[in-house]
Amino acid sequence: MVNLTSNARAPLFFRSAPFLAARLALGALLLALVACSPRQPVSGTTTSPAGEVIENKGSDTLVNLALAWAEAYVGMHPDVRISVTGGGSGTGIAAMINGTADIANASRAMKAEEIAAAEANGITPVEFVVARDAIAIVVHPSNPVDRLTLQQLADIYTGRITNWSQVGGEDRPIVLLSRESNSGTYVYFLEHVVRLGDEESDLLFSPETLLMPSSEGISAEVRQNPNSIGYDGLGYVTADQKVIAVARDASGPYVLPSVDTVNDGSYPISRPLFMYTAGEPAGAIKDYLDWILGEGQALVPELGFVPLQSAEIR
Repeated sequence: MVNLTSNARAPLFFRSAPFLAARLALGALLLALVACSPRQPVSGTTTSPAGEVIENKGSDTLVNLALAWAEAYVGMHPDVRISVTGGGSGTGIAAMINGTADIANASRAMKAEEIAAAEANGITPVEFVVARDAIAIVVHPSNPVDRLTLQQLADIYTGRITNWSQVGGEDRPIVLLSRESNSGTYVYFLEHVVRLGDEESDLLFSPETLLMPSSEGISAEVRQNPNSIGYDGLGYVTADQKVIAVARDASGPYVLPSVDTVNDGSYPISRPLFMYTAGEPAGAIKDYLDWILGEGQALVPELGFVPLQSAEIR
């Protein structure tokens, strides 16, 4: 059984009518397989007891990829049930710490205070890098600005630059869009763009920033507001948004996010995506993570993310 509870928006690849129909049919088939298949061992795998559920919770960036993994895995292993839930990286990590999730999805690394809370609860978190992602900077298609430096982005999001004319655009106010603070994407953007990777910096998002609860919120506002700027995981960028090329400094090069530019390190806003377990995984959870880090990587580019290279696999 594969369950999904999330406000996250499906990426561009999931939005054609034929695909949605096929996806619904696949979901129905998988549910039928779970309901009807005999609880027998699957050849070459470690099986779980009948009725065992892997609870997988956290990052809204990862939720669609996690759902695709779960659907594919359950299709091959009908004796395993996987429940996939979004809510943000912090939510998933908290659930892993308090024992209500087996696997926490996160689009950022665990914070020191989260690790301390886990250890106080008798848990040693184990980290798995499961894919890579680029954070795309998006604006309305009518916006003539097509390139920005990291410093310009930091100045925009801290309120030092407030008008598009200051970065080569029209004389219009800049409307800032961000994810909410429980989002791992928010945390990564704050640390690596707003603060430019300076661990001593205490810069914050401008108080004028509109905090959106999901990727859908950012996409909807960018589509309707020609003055807006937002950021999101590459897998959630739609054709009706304009993606900005980003440079580390004014000398360039200005680079668009893609699988190739993440892998070669030329796109400056990219990150690993994580799954965390409470201690070393065993049984069905270990089998599932082993599959994600192996055969499951074939699904990663289909969802708009970057698969791991062999050297990155744990």
